[in-house]
Amino acid sequence: MRALRITLIVFVVLGVLFVAADRLALYMAESEAADKIKSSQGLTSTPDVSINGFPFLTQVAGKELDEVEIGVDGLTTDAGGGRTVRVTKLDAKLHNVRISSSFSSATADSATGSAHISYADLSTAAGQGITVGYAGADESGRGRVKITGQLMGLSLSTYSTVTIVNGDTIKLHAESVPGSKIPQWEQKVRQRTDMERKIDGLPAGMKLDKVETDEEGINVSVVGKNVELAG
Repeated sequence: MRALRITLIVFVVLGVLFVAADRLALYMAESEAADKIKSSQGLTSTPDVSINGFPFLTQVAGKELDEVEIGVDGLTTDAGGGRTVRVTKLDAKLHNVRISSSFSSATADSATGSAHISYADLSTAAGQGITVGYAGADESGRGRVKITGQLMGLSLSTYSTVTIVNGDTIKLHAESVPGSKIPQWEQKVRQRTDMERKIDGLPAGMKLDKVETDEEGINVSVVGKNVELAG
């Protein structure tokens, strides 16, 4: 009986040590992945990376990770016309990530993601005197935003539809511009209100899926299959 107890204790201790080693390796891998994403994408803050599934070392040995989650806060992108817009939150989830033999690349069977842009940040991108807010959906169900404010001393109030173009571009386009008969007025208004942002750098196999508006801002969903990830 004593030998049995000793054997059980040894197995328990070995199990604890394996779990500790597994968690340490996991932490190091997540940290390294976060640093690589930060440097490759030129981010100012380090993203959150979570590799799910247990044990991690067994997944690495089999060169396939069950699930990887990535979260980035405060990403700033070009909105065109010399303007930038801040993406409040970007999340992505990769499923069944197969790692190459050299660990230099990986392919995810599928991926989903979402991004959120607040109305406050859209207003900042539009410039001083312009406010972007919630407007519900139009008759066809497309998301809309309401744009109000002052431009060149005149009051402005119009609605813009928010759509996805070609699977890689977010487009805000004013449905109509009040006072458009004034020479060059519509052009000046659209320079402030219209935005067309192509999301560069999406991994092969991923695309923008749909866009919706709510009281908090614009929400964009991303989907993908056989998503290729560079090392």
